[in-house]
Amino acid sequence: MSDEEEYLSVAEAADYIGVSAQTLRRWDRDGRLPAIRRPGSSYRNYRRADLEPYRLEYRRAAEAATTGGEVFTTASANIESNDQLREPQRDSHRAVREHFAESDEPVIIVIPVGCGKTGIIATLPFGIAQGRVLVITPNLTIRKGVTDALDISGPECFWTKTRVLSDFTAGPWMAVLDGPAANIHDCIESQFVVTNIQQLASQADRWLPQFPPDFFDMILVDEGHHAAADSWQKVFRRFPNAKVVSMTATPFRADARPLQGSVIYKYPFARAMVNGFIKNIQSRSIAPDELYFTYRGDIRRHTLEEVLVLREEQWFRRGVALSPECNRHIVEASIQRCNAMRAENGIQHQIIAAACSIDHARQIRTLYEQCGYRAAEIHSDMDPDEQDAVLERLRRGQLDCIIQVQMLGEGFDHPRLSVAAIFRPFRSLAPYIQFVGRVMRVIIQDAPDNPDNRGYIVSHVGLNNEERWDEFRELDLEDQALLQEWLRGRSSNGSDGEGEGGPRPRRFDTAELVNNEIIGQFIDREYLDPEDDRILDELLAKPVAAGLTVGDLVSREQLRDQLRRRRDAAPAEVPTPIPVSPQRRRQAARDRLADRTGPVVNRVLTDLHLSRPGRDVARAGLDAGGGSNVEAVTILLNREIRDFNDGKDRKDLTVEEAEAAFANLDQLADTVRDRISTTLGRTS
Repeated sequence: MSDEEEYLSVAEAADYIGVSAQTLRRWDRDGRLPAIRRPGSSYRNYRRADLEPYRLEYRRAAEAATTGGEVFTTASANIESNDQLREPQRDSHRAVREHFAESDEPVIIVIPVGCGKTGIIATLPFGIAQGRVLVITPNLTIRKGVTDALDISGPECFWTKTRVLSDFTAGPWMAVLDGPAANIHDCIESQFVVTNIQQLASQADRWLPQFPPDFFDMILVDEGHHAAADSWQKVFRRFPNAKVVSMTATPFRADARPLQGSVIYKYPFARAMVNGFIKNIQSRSIAPDELYFTYRGDIRRHTLEEVLVLREEQWFRRGVALSPECNRHIVEASIQRCNAMRAENGIQHQIIAAACSIDHARQIRTLYEQCGYRAAEIHSDMDPDEQDAVLERLRRGQLDCIIQVQMLGEGFDHPRLSVAAIFRPFRSLAPYIQFVGRVMRVIIQDAPDNPDNRGYIVSHVGLNNEERWDEFRELDLEDQALLQEWLRGRSSNGSDGEGEGGPRPRRFDTAELVNNEIIGQFIDREYLDPEDDRILDELLAKPVAAGLTVGDLVSREQLRDQLRRRRDAAPAEVPTPIPVSPQRRRQAARDRLADRTGPVVNRVLTDLHLSRPGRDVARAGLDAGGGSNVEAVTILLNREIRDFNDGKDRKDLTVEEAEAAFANLDQLADTVRDRISTTLGRTS
């Protein structure tokens, strides 16, 4: 072999061993497979002999592709007649088995949160897969739950707990792709390979090229509504002959991209509530008798009937969402419901809230604190250690409320969250269901009538989230035709960005804002509505003994009458204001002013096209210190706030003065901005 044939370029070497050029460069950087720079050349080269071990690993994986999954065909797995398994676990296995006996097309299983999706993952391969199974999760939280269930030596082993398997001599063994701790040999020796999508299909391209196209016979996708994304499609293209099963509670996306596969099994939320797998949820909307709205400088009075019409307009929903008055009433209603639940059995039920933006979350947090509830916000801009600390306080019961900004989605499991307080409009159904799902985890298993297994969705009628509630119920209870319409990419609501703080800092003194309202009533709506025949049919079909259902004991109308009497006998709750001491109200007003100052400073810098670390303002001669732009503008804004209050320091402000400064903060910032602009000779 000539010297030229002995050496390969990066592209030739990548093709030779079956990985990407980017992977080779990373291996060179990490020292795993160093490149050679030949005399007189600055280009990377590789000796063919140095590449052989890596090519051999790939060949070994290719040779093992047809083996390794025998346990799924030979094990005596007790699944479809196993009374230790839940109904959706047994029935989904049957549906998938029958499908792949006739077709190779990908499929979707629709199953609510808390109904045993991990158990479905653990049981689906038996009797169906002919080889290894790849399990893909969207994040590390879900991955950990799956790996715990598939660990045959661990205390959470699903097959042991439910007596699906009695003999583990031949496995099934599991490998986890968790960075440098795993290698291809772990996967060759295992029947399950579990990963999160970031590990498997990242831009670094570490894992995917190592697997031959026929290495996996089945791919199980958790939270399958993500599978339309490009990273997931890359995986499916790598394994074109694998049987693909996606599992999700929301088989559609806010961006209207269609999902891969057809729904072959759907377990309704209503049935899950009837059987006690998830909490029985109820919607509660705060309804004002009168609402006073500032619109273009005019204060207009609206009745409830007018509010129900105006809420169709985005500007109106935004005005409600950002109104401290409306926010306070949502806070009070959610606390009222949470306290009532706590009083029943002494369980520390907690609240999860959805805010429009980070600043909005901080304002909501101070409102909860003002009412005596321990609260904290959580969002993606926080350091991961800070996020973990907030979640640990929640789990330890050191928080009564957690306010999230597009976080705590799939896989977050905390059953004591029982009240979902919505302070923002949801324009799309998928994120609405994902958020509501956070209060669906039951506290007492298989006890549908236990009062602690109830969840409440609290919002304001002006936000129009009742429309999402209705869509949720109809999609759940209607036939397959409506579901297939959503699967094909229906998205009448557009994106779900309404009310979200985008990358550009925004004003808070919007032209349209609710400045006062008189709350008249709660509008309560039950998910298991006795007036809905579809709900009654679910209840009548519930088994009560061997071969006996509720429908064998009572008629539909008898059952409806019983449920009506139970509902009407419950004491009606009316909106009750929470008394706040003058000191706590003043401290909360001061905290809100302090929390909002930072975002308003950022807005001023954006208006002026100034960077945060620059020193333009300090050099402008405005007596703003010698620090960065953000420090200088903060000094100037604080000075303006002090002048607004006749020279008083913040600690000396009355509650009225702090609230007035808060209400006028954007206008005070405009004064600062214009002064800086004039000095710098800029136009904002």
